[in-house]
Amino acid sequence: MFGQRTLISITAVSTLLLLGFSVYFFFFTSSGIVYVDSQKLMAGYKGMVEARKEYDKKRSVWDANIDTLSIDVQNAIKAYSKDQALGTPKEKELSKELIGTKQKQLMDYQNAIKQNAAQEEERLNQQVFSTINSFLERYGKRHGYKMILIATNGNIGYADQSTEITDKIIDELNKEYAVGVK
Repeated sequence: MFGQRTLISITAVSTLLLLGFSVYFFFFTSSGIVYVDSQKLMAGYKGMVEARKEYDKKRSVWDANIDTLSIDVQNAIKAYSKDQALGTPKEKELSKELIGTKQKQLMDYQNAIKQNAAQEEERLNQQVFSTINSFLERYGKRHGYKMILIATNGNIGYADQSTEITDKIIDELNKEYAVGVK
């Protein structure tokens, strides 16, 4: 009987201690879980801004090439219209073939550009995401975080504002980026 009471007392004390530690850790220590707003991060990170500029430059060249090919097609159509009124049947046939060739070149180029643009954007984004992910891992370990969540489009049901570290991440990430660029 005495042994059973002792066991019950030890169990009760252990339960109270466990409950006390749980309350202490819940209310008086940091959970080690923070979050970063991805849109804010992408807009503020200089590496992403530079990658976007690089992509936009390439996109401008591709668009200019498409415009040039489109003008070539339009000019060929104008020449064909002119040949319809004045040209020989052979000239008309050659103009028609030229239009078809230029239209095919334009379509082929547009398709190639769509594919290249998607691949280039993916490549640039992947480089930036890889840099950010490795930075977040180092940052999390250095600051003792158990988890850094990424809020995409603000999709976190609830988080205390004090757990958002986006501005800190942007500042340190940009400092690291500036050192790497120089």
